[in-house]
Amino acid sequence: MDRIDLHILEILQEDASVTVADVASRVGLSPTPCWKRIQKLEATGVVQKRVAIVAPQKVGIGLSVHIAIQAGDHSADSLENFVRAVSAMPEVMEFSRLAGEIDYVLRVVAPDIAAYDAFYKRLTAIVPLRSVSSHFVLQKIKSTTALPLHLTRAEEDEGGKGFSSERAPASSPPRLVALRTV
Repeated sequence: MDRIDLHILEILQEDASVTVADVASRVGLSPTPCWKRIQKLEATGVVQKRVAIVAPQKVGIGLSVHIAIQAGDHSADSLENFVRAVSAMPEVMEFSRLAGEIDYVLRVVAPDIAAYDAFYKRLTAIVPLRSVSSHFVLQKIKSTTALPLHLTRAEEDEGGKGFSSERAPASSPPRLVALRTV
């Protein structure tokens, strides 16, 4: 992956509905090579999918809750049942296993407190849990789906055919990159 691929990804993360011709002109390529790069990014799994982001309030889903969970039973069967059941719950937007005192964290949405309470009862009935702590979102200050690709500090390899995974030393100044425009 080179700087052009990263620029393509930045554009698609901002608006995946942009035309290939527009992406191509913004990264300094003609449409066919640009389209081939996009196809390769999709085929290799770098671009996992393209979606529409829906405003929760506009569709009546006004409650967002972060839940910290400590499992009561750490046996493989119990944890597997828990993961399978929680993964199937449509209210669960994100579900992560953590290292440390908390075993899992969930981001859950619901239309209101009554709907959340019904979800909470289903959640706590799956397997015995040691601790479940709900944290209600009062104000969403920042939310993004775009990865900060500018943090990628890959350097062009000596052959000029790609990028190495080595990172530049922290004391190195950032390199300025000029993209060719048509």
